[in-house]
Amino acid sequence: TFDHATSFILFLLWSIPSFWVATLLIIGFSSKRNFDWFGSVGLHSTQADKLSYLPWLGNTLNHMVLPILAMVYSSFTVLSRFARTSMLDTISQDYVRTARAKGLAERVVVFRHAFRNSLISIITLLGSLLPGLIGGSVIIEVIFTIDGMGKLGFQSILARDYPVIMAITTISAVLTLLGVLLSDILYSIVDPRISVE
Repeated sequence: TFDHATSFILFLLWSIPSFWVATLLIIGFSSKRNFDWFGSVGLHSTQADKLSYLPWLGNTLNHMVLPILAMVYSSFTVLSRFARTSMLDTISQDYVRTARAKGLAERVVVFRHAFRNSLISIITLLGSLLPGLIGGSVIIEVIFTIDGMGKLGFQSILARDYPVIMAITTISAVLTLLGVLLSDILYSIVDPRISVE
């Protein structure tokens, strides 16, 4: 029942467009009519420059909650589905059955034997998500009035500002390489048989 319920919720979240989720988040958690908990315009309040460091940091984090939620929820659903499929495939392996036959607790079998080995395929996906997390999203940045890299790249393309376009492309390439390097390092942590020379 839990598996069916979470699968339905994840498919539902995956099918909802991010701009609609962003609008719902603003209506639900940043309006006077409902819950006015988070800021939804820019990365700070208008008077944030006059605050000391810790209140300024709190104000910035408060303004970042809704844009980050709107950007990452679809990636989270994809990772969750991928993790589920990888875990089901790993649980049917012979060494998991052997661990159960030895009398190990189900929790130990799942987390120490199955989950650790199913992480390898998930780590591959995580490395490719790094450029997307930093690169930004034009639609989300426009909705939340954030001057980010996605919006800058779009405006640079319209203005034919080639040096900025080349800089953003270079930053994306470096982030992709860092994501691949991070994946390789995590491989060796998860599975000691894989060595990083």
